[in-house]
Amino acid sequence: MIKGISSSKIFETTNVSTFFRQKNFIKSVLITLLINILLFPKILNKIKDSLLFSFYKSNDEPIKVAFYCYCMRYGGLERATSILLNYFSKEKYFTFYLITILGILNDEYEIPKNIERISLYNQKNKLFEIIDKNHIDILIYNSANKEEIEKLNKLNKTKVIYCIHSSYFYSIYNYHIYNFEQSLYNSYKNCKYVVSLITLENDYLFKIWGINSVLIENPSTFEYEFVIPSDLSQKNIIMIGRGDFLPKRFDFGIKAMKSIVKEFSECKMIILSPFCENLKNIITNLNLENNVKIIGFHKNPEPYLRNSSLNIFPSLIEAFPMALGEVKIFGIPSILCGLDYITLAKGGTVIIYDDNPDTIAKEAIKILRDDIYRKKLGKEARTSMEKINNKLIIKKWVKLLINVYNGIEKSSYANLFTDNYERITKKEVDIILNNQLNLLKKRVPFLSKVTLKNLKSYTLI
Repeated sequence: MIKGISSSKIFETTNVSTFFRQKNFIKSVLITLLINILLFPKILNKIKDSLLFSFYKSNDEPIKVAFYCYCMRYGGLERATSILLNYFSKEKYFTFYLITILGILNDEYEIPKNIERISLYNQKNKLFEIIDKNHIDILIYNSANKEEIEKLNKLNKTKVIYCIHSSYFYSIYNYHIYNFEQSLYNSYKNCKYVVSLITLENDYLFKIWGINSVLIENPSTFEYEFVIPSDLSQKNIIMIGRGDFLPKRFDFGIKAMKSIVKEFSECKMIILSPFCENLKNIITNLNLENNVKIIGFHKNPEPYLRNSSLNIFPSLIEAFPMALGEVKIFGIPSILCGLDYITLAKGGTVIIYDDNPDTIAKEAIKILRDDIYRKKLGKEARTSMEKINNKLIIKKWVKLLINVYNGIEKSSYANLFTDNYERITKKEVDIILNNQLNLLKKRVPFLSKVTLKNLKSYTLI
């Protein structure tokens, strides 16, 4: 069981319900102030959290919030949604709903029993009917349908928070470059409330394009203080994710194992992934059946993480990968392929800019051979996750929801959380975007000079 912290305690005061019902607001503030001075050392933070709800509905009805996503199994977005809903289910100021395009499937991530699940059964046009029928105050939109976004922007009673998952880099590798400005920039620039998962996009690209966003990281699957890190003693490699999704490029990791096992015959690779028939054929063709095992989808990967010493993460595109966060919190080093733009890129990672399994193998052998180097990377990986604090993430979400409900001005929205994360520098931006453009030239050699020039102008390099 994954341990968590009750999010209802985050905003605890001595009697918050009485506080809201006091007719004399000034008297209530003074009473709360006095109580906090006597009972809590972090007085200022407590007062700030309590006063956040002073603008709450006068009739004390909960704010109705709905998460909208495709389904609830396998993916990182789905896992993040499940974790958030488990925290939010304890919040008495809200009523949460989950709206999914698909119905209930096998191997779904759990959601609390007090969260109402509404399935569209692929009838997307029913979304607006459900929003109206349930009087949804705020919709958290986890999709990227241009027509839906345009319709949602026209809603009067329901406010929409749009969660963007690596729009810029996803577009590059889906070859939407020619229509990039029309397909994404124009869709999101009219959205009042946007949440980004990538510091580079939030702090730099979105500001250039006029997209009004805040940065909120995905929650962690495991609570940092409850995790016993891997001792990194075994020559075991792990890969976690959707092996059937081609951009994950699990075949790169498997092909790298051909060279790794020549150096370490005892080395094992464990793949936690559903739908891997294509990968099984690669394993067989490379005669790696004794070294590479596909064990399917597991909701709790903890037992496998404890026995791993290296993570190979060859994805082409990512936003805020939950699988990478899981291995880092267990103090496991990672090899990434060009993913220098993601927020989790720093700390305990080796980033290569060559789409070659032999290059992955070379770095893996170096890490597995050198115990001191491996443990140094592992320590850096775990330390980097210390700030990915679920308690803080939930506080940010609650603050966001309250402010959106109360109609925060667009000009103020982007400044809600400016002090809560390390901002990216212009120098870092230039390096990362130049790296990505150089990778693009290698990965998509048929791109014209005109296209590359247009893409470069979008990033203002």
